[in-house]
Amino acid sequence: TTVRYHPENLEQLQLQTHFSRQELQLLYRGIKNDCPSGVVNEDTFKNIYALFFPLGDSSKYAQFLFNAFDKDKNGSLSFEELVCDLSVLLRGTTEAKLNWAFNLYDINKDGQITKEEMLDILKSIYDLMGKSIHPRLKEEALWQHVRIFFQKMDINQDGVVTIDEFIDCCQKDENIMQSLKIFDNAV
Repeated sequence: TTVRYHPENLEQLQLQTHFSRQELQLLYRGIKNDCPSGVVNEDTFKNIYALFFPLGDSSKYAQFLFNAFDKDKNGSLSFEELVCDLSVLLRGTTEAKLNWAFNLYDINKDGQITKEEMLDILKSIYDLMGKSIHPRLKEEALWQHVRIFFQKMDINQDGVVTIDEFIDCCQKDENIMQSLKIFDNAV
């Protein structure tokens, strides 16, 4: 028999998130449709994510996303983990969203973004976009994007971007601030 997962107290989740009871129930039903066990493992997450990017290879970016969502690092996403992160991404404060983005880019979770981590993220984004990007970018072009990112974000020019540098620079960039609002009040 398959072990079934059931979320903890919905009232508690309402307090922890920006979702109503009805929204939480709707989200849970959606997860149960794709994952009858109620938890999402990395392969399932990658398969679901790939449906949104049929022209590219979304596996690496999906892996980075999965790792950002998997707070307890147990290799699966509980409903609570998913909903808490979705709450931040969709309805969180600007600073909470920027913290979440920093956590995504800080692949090894050491509190700083290196040039290699940013290159890995950019490669995964270009792989994700696949055939929709013409002409295909060469690695040198990706490195140029990394250099531009670091010129802007690495305020003390020590070769890494800290959370404080990241948040400070993002908050001063009107384009970034507008992009953070794109999903406000979604669901």
